[in-house]
Formats: sequence, structure tokens, C-alpha cells
Amino acid sequence: MDPLTRRKFLLASAGAGGAAAIAASGFGFAELLATARGNHEADADDGTDKLVLVTLYGGNDGLNTVIPYADPAYHSARPELAYAPEKVLHLDDSLGLNPVLTGLKRCWDSRQLAVVLGVGYPRPDRSHFRSMDIWQTGSPEAPVPTGWVGRWLDGTNANAEAAVSFEPALPPLLVGETRVGACVAVGGLQLPRGVDAELVAALGRLQDGESELQVRAAESYQDFLRVNELVEQAANSPAPPEVAELPPLPATATGGASSLAAQLALVSRCVEAGVPTRVYSVSLGGFDTHANERVGQEWLLKQLDEALSAFLDRMAKTKAGRRVTVAVYSEFGRRVRANASDGTDHGTAGPLLVMGPGIAGGFYGEQPSLTDLDDGDLKATTDFRDVFGTLLGSVLRADPAQYLNGYQPKLLPLVRGRV
Repeated sequence: MDPLTRRKFLLASAGAGGAAAIAASGFGFAELLATARGNHEADADDGTDKLVLVTLYGGNDGLNTVIPYADPAYHSARPELAYAPEKVLHLDDSLGLNPVLTGLKRCWDSRQLAVVLGVGYPRPDRSHFRSMDIWQTGSPEAPVPTGWVGRWLDGTNANAEAAVSFEPALPPLLVGETRVGACVAVGGLQLPRGVDAELVAALGRLQDGESELQVRAAESYQDFLRVNELVEQAANSPAPPEVAELPPLPATATGGASSLAAQLALVSRCVEAGVPTRVYSVSLGGFDTHANERVGQEWLLKQLDEALSAFLDRMAKTKAGRRVTVAVYSEFGRRVRANASDGTDHGTAGPLLVMGPGIAGGFYGEQPSLTDLDDGDLKATTDFRDVFGTLLGSVLRADPAQYLNGYQPKLLPLVRGRV
């Protein structure tokens, strides 16, 4: 591709805010972006902790995930949806897990599952898009163009592979002003029809006399190919002896190749191969359970449970894997009272799960009242930024306030030996 044509392409695709977003606009957020170079050679255990963020899209019903089975108000508000106490996997004398979450119950019993209760944010918004935007940007007061992980990428001048999404599209979570996390499809590099790797490589060739903006854009295309190759090598590399005999992660399907199990399989291979990624983003959708919730949510929670428990079992086999922390969240919970379609409508607060070998298991925060409600919704008792701030400080070893727009979080003792 001649320099003039390439410049026109880059400039035409600009407009998403910053040089790092140029390639995103050119290819769409379904491809990988990054803006920094780095050395990819690493030992299987590079001595750094890693964070896996699991997003449950649609608004998971927290009351039927971590169930207040001993509360009469729970049973009276949703008689057709409520679980009988004897069916619930008891965690204490008042709260328990959904019956299908048997793997997470084993995690709880081994003190490696923390349940943070009543997590939400001030003045909740019941729009899927706005609420998820709030969670991923860490800014409930006003919209901002960057995610809290993206700002961490900015602040640390991170390499392209420092934060990777295995979701179909790059989440706002990983977008910074000068750095953007990498987005790698489960099946590898996915390019639009008529565009091949040679074209991407041509876009990445630097030309004399280009502006700083165009140079950064060209470097983004180079990183696009480089990180994709890195992940493919990790996926194809042999497993270490500790995990070589383990069965593959279950191939439960929530949209074919983009299932949560498939995404976590790539995470596991990257961790085992020593890929220097610090933050992974994966997801599972379908939690907008307005009708026939019991069947639909149980099906989704079972997939979540199987994928997570198999992943954690595998990670426990290696030193690098034992440095992994997993956090599971959704954009909001559901209404306390069931609707007329045996489902629930958009609500507010819900539980957030944090798990892994380094986690101090147990309950954190306060279970919201089911009778003292805000227009029929739960009142949040824990600000979500307190949880994310804790993960920034304890797992990523960063100053939480620097990446939460000045918010000073109340840090939780979720991680053993650290606050």
C-alpha cells in the first residue's frame, strides 16, 4: 500500500479518541488494539499477580444467585421463583448459593470464594448500556471516555498485551486515552472480508514524514498482529507437566466459539505459557431474565459454575496459576418482586464474587434489606469502586484513587496478606 493511500485510510478511520483508537475504528472493536511495544519472553511464572474479570451481561438476578433463603420477605416477594431452603447450598444460617453452583460451593468450603454483598453505585441507572458503562468506566457521576483498566494502562505505560479481552468486542473497560487493551477473538485473528494479514502489516509500516498520531496508529497495527501471534503460540504450546493430564475445559456453549469456557481456556493457556498479561476480560451473556427465569438462569449459572470451577482447578496446578484472581460482576441485579411472566425486571444492587487461591474467603459487606427498599429495589450497601479499588491495590499493586477518577475507595481485606 502506498504511503498516500495508507495515510488516507488512517485519517479516515480516526475519530474514536486518541491514536490508540484509530485501528479500532478501522477494523471495529472486534479486533485487537494496542499502542506499546514489549518483550514477550517470560518464564511460566513471572512473579506478577493476574486478574480475570468476568462480566455477566444482562443483569444477573443476585437474589437467586446468593439466596437469602431464611428471609420470609424473599419467599413472599417471588413465590414462584424462590428456592426452598432445603434446595439451597447453605453458606451460613441465612444465605446460600443457587443449587447449580456446586463448584463455587467447593470453592467457598476451601475458603477461596469471597462474596461481596449489596454491590452497586449511587443513583442507579436501569439501562443496560448506561449501567454497564458506569461499571466499566468506574464513573457513576458522569460519562467518561475511558475504562478504569484503560486508565491503569495509561498510567503504567503498559505494553500491548498487559490487558487482553477474549470477548467478541473490545469492552470500554480496557480503553484508555493513550493505551488500549488487546481484543483477541477466541478463534484467533478475525478480519473483515477482503482484508488480510498482509494488508494489516502494510498499514503498520512506518513512513517518513508522518505525524506522531499516524506513527502511533501504525504501531497499533503492528501490535495487532504481534499480540495475535503471541496468543496463538500460547494456545498451541504444550501444557506443563502439572496440567498435561487434565481434561480440557468444558465446551459449554453460550454463542458458539465465544463461550465462557472457551475464553477461559485461552486465559489458562496464556497463564501457563507465561504471557505477560496482567488483566484478562471475559464474559457470558443472556442474564436479562424477564420471563421464565428459573430455567434460563439455572442454565446460565451452571455454565458459569462449570467453566469457573474447571478453570480454577487448572490454575491451582501451577505457581503462575495460583497468582490468578477472578472477579465476577453484572451491570445490575433484579427487582425484589417477581413480575407476571415468572421473571424479574431490571433492579439495582447485587453480589459480586471474587475467587482464587490468594483470596480470603467469606462474606464482605452487608446483605441489603428486602423490606427497606428504594422504589421496590435493593439499596446498595457496598460501592462497586471499593471492590475494584481493592483489586487495583491488591492485585495490580496500583494506587486505586489514581484510576478511579479521584474516588478514595474503602479497601476490603479480600486478598490474603494484603488490603
